[in-house]
Amino acid sequence: MPLFLLKNSKLERIREIQFKSERKDIQQITESSLKEVFGLEFVKSEFTLGNLRIDTLAFDKAAKSFVVIEYKMDKSFSVIDQGVAYLASLLNNRADCILEYYEQKNQSLKKADIQWDQSRVIFISPNFTVYQKQAINFRDLPIELWEISKYENGTILFNKLKSPETSASFKEISARSKEAQSVNKEIKVYTEEDHLKDIPEEIEGLYQTLKSRILSLGDDIEIRSRQLYVGFIKTSNFVDIHIQNSQLKIWLNMQAGTLDDPKKWARDVSNIGHWGNGDYELNVKPETDLDYLMTLVKQSYLKQK
Repeated sequence: MPLFLLKNSKLERIREIQFKSERKDIQQITESSLKEVFGLEFVKSEFTLGNLRIDTLAFDKAAKSFVVIEYKMDKSFSVIDQGVAYLASLLNNRADCILEYYEQKNQSLKKADIQWDQSRVIFISPNFTVYQKQAINFRDLPIELWEISKYENGTILFNKLKSPETSASFKEISARSKEAQSVNKEIKVYTEEDHLKDIPEEIEGLYQTLKSRILSLGDDIEIRSRQLYVGFIKTSNFVDIHIQNSQLKIWLNMQAGTLDDPKKWARDVSNIGHWGNGDYELNVKPETDLDYLMTLVKQSYLKQK
């Protein structure tokens, strides 16, 4: 992706350059910026997981799940086979992951703190082949491909490859190996369709309208469905929506006392157990004033740098 610098009212192209030591440099850059780029918590480098050695082990607090990150330069490997192997090893060595998290963070993870079915694998490379990109053609395979670029002015660009709208199901081909079958039984990739199933038309329409207005805030927003809600993400979740039969329950990722809410619509749930990210909860019905609601959502969006 070409980048340009505006200088004296003219655009000058910024030249893309190679990493000095590709794998090592990319790993160092990624691990030092996991929270800023991916919203993840760093756990361990070069972590032994069963009979595999993974480059980076991370934890996703929003999804309550572990994430395996691999940095790949080899153009001949299959990210599908390798990704499935990592997922299987992660699920077969859960205690090792929990113990490592405790040793690195001095914090214990309880059973309820981990959603193993939300585990995923991220591959990062300067570029992927067409063959490798087939991994994101499956809507229910939790593998992400990110391309990384470096430019002469010090700019680093992470670009997540998008899966096609009409993607096939990995379950259709998982019978090719016992390992894949095992992963399929335990891993669940949730979609918006899962949350909208059997929802009244009026509420679905409300969700679609609100979704459209949220996405209009910027072109840097990603939608990621979780088990209990649909998350809208900038650098991290800024609004989460739980779709119910009679309303939408949403959470704004703002700390208590920081939301400018003159009408006092948002409820402070900082001291109450709740699903989404942030300290504010709102119930949205078809008659809700969406214009005012969006002033609250926008505050959460702008807070995410």
